Amino acid sequence: MSSKAETIAAEETGRGMDLFGKYLSVWVALAIVAGVTLGQLAPSVPEALSRFEYAQVSIPIAILIWAMIFPMMAQIDFSAVVNVRKEPKGLAITTIVNWLIKPFTMFAIAWFFLMVVFEPLIPPALASEYLAGAILLGAAPCTAMVFVWSYLTRGDAAYTLVQVSLNDLIMLFAFAPIVVFLLGVSDIPVPWDTVFLSVVLYIVIPLTAGYTTRRVLIALRGESWFEEVFLKRLGPVTPAALIITLVLLFAFQGEVILENPLHIALIAVPLIIQTLLIFFIAYGWARLWKVRHCIAAPGAMIGASNFFELAVAAAIALFGLQSGAALATVVGVLVEVPLMLMLVRIANRTRDRFPS
Repeated sequence: MSSKAETIAAEETGRGMDLFGKYLSVWVALAIVAGVTLGQLAPSVPEALSRFEYAQVSIPIAILIWAMIFPMMAQIDFSAVVNVRKEPKGLAITTIVNWLIKPFTMFAIAWFFLMVVFEPLIPPALASEYLAGAILLGAAPCTAMVFVWSYLTRGDAAYTLVQVSLNDLIMLFAFAPIVVFLLGVSDIPVPWDTVFLSVVLYIVIPLTAGYTTRRVLIALRGESWFEEVFLKRLGPVTPAALIITLVLLFAFQGEVILENPLHIALIAVPLIIQTLLIFFIAYGWARLWKVRHCIAAPGAMIGASNFFELAVAAAIALFGLQSGAALATVVGVLVEVPLMLMLVRIANRTRDRFPS
């Protein structure tokens, strides 16, 4: 990506953060209220939508998930991966933390709290579903919002792009095996074909569509038009699709929430601990290795935050719209943004502890 394109992308990301990302938790809270209200006052709406399914996949939700993911995938330039040879340490830290540490610490922390500490408060079957949702979050490092965190910590935009691009490539092959393994360890049977279908639907298809769209439009209209016009017009699609998806999710989850409001707080506990743990592992490791702050901060953010769009989609495909797994992934959305904004402040205040 050219320096001009990086600047434009950063500026657009900053404006997007002001309008939507900065108050994402507020929008999610409003979506909860709207969804629960819709489910109680007009139950026929979610019931009608639930009939449109194929192979356990909700067609309306799938369309909304594609609308969320495609704009993110269209921003990724995989040709930037060749530049990583100049500073490999940051990429090594991100990759190891995301794929060899994060999924397993998420499983361990979530299992301990949901299955042991909170055992008197959550029925075993529901606790298993909550654990499954946490596993799905842990196996999906962040793809989109990282560009926001990178902007806010004055990160290296090109290097962040490389980190995200490599994570997407690894996710194609690692997400399904890790999820199936950890669900199996948790005695939660899930068929391989369903997990594979989720990967194809929510990673392979939007990634291919985004890559193809980027290449074709840049070839036809130029990179400047693509960055300044196309992506700008596409920007509102992701937040709109996310909010509509959450409204539908909570329309189906309304009864569970009204009957067990405490469960939202209980699910949030291991997710918060996991987020903080992974951030400080990656950030501290980068400091020990004397990685530049503009690479260390975004790298730590990638592991700390989650590709919640994929986790939500996979939870719906595997367990259904009304499942505890889907609810757990949505709670992940609710707690992530305020936590990440706090970590942004920590990263900015400790900038002087890293090489310039």
